[in-house]
Amino acid sequence: MTRTSAALADQRTPTANHPPVITGIGVVAPNGIGTQEWWEATLRGESGIRPVPGYDATRYPSPLAGVVTGFDAAQRLPGRLLPQTDRVTRLALVAADLALTDCGADLSALPDYATGVATSNATGGFEFTHREVRKLWTKGPQHVSVYESFAWFYAVNTGQISIRHGMRGPGSVIVADQAGGLDTFGLARRTLRKGAALVVSGGVESALDPWGLLSHHSGGRLSGARDPRRAYLPFDERAAGHVPGEGGALLIVESAAGAAERGARQVYGHLAGQAATFDPPPGSDRPPGLARAARLAMAEAGVAAQDIDVVFADAAAQPALDDIEAAALTTLFGPYGVPVTAPKTLTGRLTGGGPPLDVAAALLSMRDGLIPPTTHVGRPVPRHRLDLVRGEPRTARVDAALILARGHGGFNSALVVTAPRHPRGAHGDRRTD
Repeated sequence: MTRTSAALADQRTPTANHPPVITGIGVVAPNGIGTQEWWEATLRGESGIRPVPGYDATRYPSPLAGVVTGFDAAQRLPGRLLPQTDRVTRLALVAADLALTDCGADLSALPDYATGVATSNATGGFEFTHREVRKLWTKGPQHVSVYESFAWFYAVNTGQISIRHGMRGPGSVIVADQAGGLDTFGLARRTLRKGAALVVSGGVESALDPWGLLSHHSGGRLSGARDPRRAYLPFDERAAGHVPGEGGALLIVESAAGAAERGARQVYGHLAGQAATFDPPPGSDRPPGLARAARLAMAEAGVAAQDIDVVFADAAAQPALDDIEAAALTTLFGPYGVPVTAPKTLTGRLTGGGPPLDVAAALLSMRDGLIPPTTHVGRPVPRHRLDLVRGEPRTARVDAALILARGHGGFNSALVVTAPRHPRGAHGDRRTD
């Protein structure tokens, strides 16, 4: 047995198949840096959608995006990291720092190879790459930074977090647009099953430089509105596309036994079930895969439809896609059968960073007994028959939440988290992979 496998094997316990727990949350979002600042802004309905700064974006079909403001990387990170990192990686490093501080784990006390990182990223280091390509074209190759060799890469957030914190265990990245932001938690679960003790999981994105914003527009799903209050209206009669954004969340996922053994200061919830599906090819006459992903995630979590207390929706804000999601929800829960919310109307869709932010919101809903609202939606589509939480936060006991995400090209992902106080959180994980 190698040193790596021996170290991981040492982490195995009789409760290794129980649902992992989430013990730390780190948020860097357009409406708040830090978990509590973002959560309070979300409950207040404070939006981070604004004109893109730094250049004249009025030439674009829409100049709006969810932009992280007040972020000074030089005040938060060592100077040596600044020349080698794109903005997306700086945001991710800060989110990881916040999450690890929140969980209180002493990584040096854990065996080598027992800690890992699994992130989602759909864009890589856009701004860094475009700056260096501009140098190549205008000044010549001798002016291109050597750090371009990795600063552009989708996996760079995982790598830099691993290096910064000495996390020598499994490191991975998933590229699947929004869906990848939930798939990372499934990957974290599998990593823990193989013997790891702790995984940093989630996603952070940033691609809002001139080329990055153009890339978002090329997908054909952005809103053309120029009023931040009207630009992103999922499940609304005026829905006409979404707003892109930057930021996201990283969470600390641990085995339940490991967290208990080290005396974790808090458990936000259990990572109870996750599943991913693909939509069938056009013309197949088979239904979209979103409802099936939700059923599989709930089955794995051991919960029925009546056990779900809230759904954090994908909320594409494209009429056809909203119709598909609403149909999936009414099929699963019946008309008006469960509260549905999409707090991402305050941040925009953050590709791989958005769903982890929804996971954080679901966990804090459990903690505080408050469901955040879907802000700015004033004319819900009647045929959707959804109990959409709007206007103000809704007081509710939340013991189980379903989070949904879809990615361009037919990716679907669903995740169930359960509250630590709820007896379902103690059930064994029924997966065998």
